[in-house]
Amino acid sequence: MAHFSQRDSAVRATARSNDWRTSAGRERTRGGKLGGAQPSLPATVPPPAVAGGGGRSGAARSEEVRLCGLTAVRARFARDPDSIQRLFFDLATGRQVGAISKVLAQKKKIYRCVEPVELEKVAGTMHHGGIVAVVTAKELRVATRVELTGWARQREALLVLDRVGNAHNLGAIARTAAFFGVARIIIPEDPAAAKPNDAAYRVSEGGLEQLEVWQVPKLGAFVRELAAAGYEVVGAATRGGRLDHGPSDRRGGKPLALVLGNEEQGLASEVAAACTQLVTIPGTGRVESLNVSVAAAVLMWELWARR
Repeated sequence: MAHFSQRDSAVRATARSNDWRTSAGRERTRGGKLGGAQPSLPATVPPPAVAGGGGRSGAARSEEVRLCGLTAVRARFARDPDSIQRLFFDLATGRQVGAISKVLAQKKKIYRCVEPVELEKVAGTMHHGGIVAVVTAKELRVATRVELTGWARQREALLVLDRVGNAHNLGAIARTAAFFGVARIIIPEDPAAAKPNDAAYRVSEGGLEQLEVWQVPKLGAFVRELAAAGYEVVGAATRGGRLDHGPSDRRGGKPLALVLGNEEQGLASEVAAACTQLVTIPGTGRVESLNVSVAAAVLMWELWARR
């Protein structure tokens, strides 16, 4: 899919209110091998509830997601071991998760070595990397002006995603953000925006464990508030922007917030208008644009890592 592939005018209009704040398949195992003294496993385990956005009255209620791959599982265990509810692994990977299994046994939680076919059913994908942890999802907190003011004071880098809709792209962006030390991603409370789900966690390779994902009800108003709080708000556009280095790109200048748009439509017109500058990644013109996760990596390197 193209990124930044249409003019802002092609995007639906969004209300220009300044009030961006808010008030407030089944897993199955059949005859899997046991690795040590473990709690008995029921014939079927309820599938994780879909992780998604919270209501406008506060943070999202806790849901479950499936983390696939040893890197992701280890990252969650290091950050929040209590959030791991159930663990399934193949024989080879089981030799590498003794410490995790020991903790789960102490807490009387399920951990089990299963055959590859069963592990694929638990994971919901063949791309499980030999291990699946069913965990309590991190809450999507709602950003308010209090948080924004604090981030500006601390000169925190922010990554803002305007309706990036593919969970794989969200995961890839989170992985790059964690690599470069960007600690927060902001997404809108919009049905078109991807949320941190199974696929996003799988692609992020532990990156989503290293950062916070926040939501805002009205992204255009939030971006205006960023600029008012002192941020240099850099929006990525297919054409018409620049990729240069002004005073705000050097230490001692303004904190930076990078805004990336939807895979097909780019930035909404209200969001683009609220940015303090637009940037365009120069190319040969042989293809129209980069995938949004690739564009994110290029711009994070250019705006933050090279400083």
